Amino acid sequence: MAIHIIFLLFSLCILSTSANVFVSIDCGSSKTTYTDENLIAWTGDEAYMQNGESKVVGTSNSVSPVMDTLRVFTTRKKNCYSIEASKGERVIVRASFFYGNYDGLSSPPSFDLHFDGNYWVTVDTSGAEYAYYEATYVTRLDYVSVCVAQTKPGQFPFISAIEVRSVELTMYSNIGDQDYPLHLIKRVAYGANETIRYIDDPYDRLWTPAVGKNGLINVPSDTFLATTTALDQPPTPVLQNAVTAVTPTTTIQLLVGSFPPVGVPVYLNMYFSEVAELDATTQKRSFQVLMDNKPLLDQPLVPPYGDCTELYASNLTVSSNTSFTLVPTDDSTLPPLINAMEVFLIGDLLTDGTNGKDVEGLSSLQNAFATLQDWGGDPCLPAPYSWDWINCSSDPVPRVTALYLSSFDLTGVVPDFSTMDALETIDFHNNSLEGPIPEFLATLPNLKQLNLASNQFSGPVPDSLSKKNGLNLVVTGNPGLCKSGNSCKSSSTPTNNNNPGIGGSNNNKKKKNKLGLIIGITVPIFIIIWAVFGFILILKHKRRKTAAISSGGANMPQTSTTNPQIIGGVGDSIMNEIKLNMYDKDDDQTNQHANIGTTSS
Repeated sequence: MAIHIIFLLFSLCILSTSANVFVSIDCGSSKTTYTDENLIAWTGDEAYMQNGESKVVGTSNSVSPVMDTLRVFTTRKKNCYSIEASKGERVIVRASFFYGNYDGLSSPPSFDLHFDGNYWVTVDTSGAEYAYYEATYVTRLDYVSVCVAQTKPGQFPFISAIEVRSVELTMYSNIGDQDYPLHLIKRVAYGANETIRYIDDPYDRLWTPAVGKNGLINVPSDTFLATTTALDQPPTPVLQNAVTAVTPTTTIQLLVGSFPPVGVPVYLNMYFSEVAELDATTQKRSFQVLMDNKPLLDQPLVPPYGDCTELYASNLTVSSNTSFTLVPTDDSTLPPLINAMEVFLIGDLLTDGTNGKDVEGLSSLQNAFATLQDWGGDPCLPAPYSWDWINCSSDPVPRVTALYLSSFDLTGVVPDFSTMDALETIDFHNNSLEGPIPEFLATLPNLKQLNLASNQFSGPVPDSLSKKNGLNLVVTGNPGLCKSGNSCKSSSTPTNNNNPGIGGSNNNKKKKNKLGLIIGITVPIFIIIWAVFGFILILKHKRRKTAAISSGGANMPQTSTTNPQIIGGVGDSIMNEIKLNMYDKDDDQTNQHANIGTTSS
């Protein structure tokens, strides 16, 4: 047993509240908003959760409108609600559960409850009454998350209500180290005949009544406290009643809760206020607060009238064998008295959560793809309850090492999540992702597997990815995707023979090559033919002239000599005809060549 901090408070503090968050969620309810008998405004959970199924408790098992509905989760490792808050504020978070045999199976499940990536408690829903769990802590993020996680096959987690309340940062601060949460074990208002909560308690703490029994009697107070000196600000109605022992010499045994045999760290608050104005000459109420028969205080405690004394003790080690008693002093003429008590288990060190760079990258993905926005809470913690589509490392501050987003109906352009530099595997296959493949993927230093198959990516595959050492890249099934380099040029773009594009450019090249071959063969042949034809024509002309002279040329008509431009003119006509036929052949393969043959005279 160790007692590290014990103080008696006598500082004046006016009861006030500057709460920033006061949220009440009726899980499974289809109602938008409604106000209950305590003037608390409740809202349905459709704005906070899309997964799961809404269920209603049977009329015969109804305990309250809030507890009559619930949401059950049959899929995912964990399901989380996220409520906006301010980073660094102290909050009370309460989660409530009522099975009520909603499924008709008479088989209440067991499952885990988490908050902000921290394990909270294993929920027991077997009781006939509803169960609730409460945690008080200083937020490390700008939201509060409450998650339920399946731990046993066939036992599906559910939740009935979530409440988040801000409290003053000075309240419950005597724990010392603000990095530890307080888990409520018991909060009792001695002598009260009903539960005290909002609006009597502006922070909506639940003070359950503890009536006098086992030799204790209820005593009402004859004063009304408008203010209190207690730092943790118990509400006035809590101090209006108390329990005392029957005789001045009787000891009060306090039941602080059920604890395991092995000691656990506990934070304890006790509140004391005199119920009547005493005659200082004849009356005195004085007693010691003992833990395992050892005083927690150096001096006896005397409750003030019209005010309140709060005793708090932090880091007490408490087990099932620990006892707490109020023992009257020898000079006390009145028995011990107590008005209220709060008992908390000090939880484990609050986690810092998943690495901030990975949280940033995951937020980018969720902002881009609506189908991912229903995942909340910490992505990796507590292990092994990460989001279903990621893998995480086992580091104290875990890193996200894999994204498994195949067949998630993702549409649109991939956002920049380059801050996630611990990724080793990315699987985006079988979605409808479009646009170019992001080049930032090549900058991820640990990436080994990248599957982008069966999407609508377009354009070239970045060289930085295709040439990345050690990367297994899969891009099949993207019709608009091409390899980098010449194969990515449009088929409609003119190309030269040395750099053909995609599509029919190779056929065009073949056609042009054939046409050049035809021209190269036919043109010389035609030139030779017409040279021979011209030579024969000249030779014939000479023979005719000679024959005419020998037969008496006076009777023959006179002719001029052969024009030397005839052969050249005929050759030009032939060449023009060849050019025309070449164009015609290129345009229409069925056109016939002109007849350029000759006949004898």
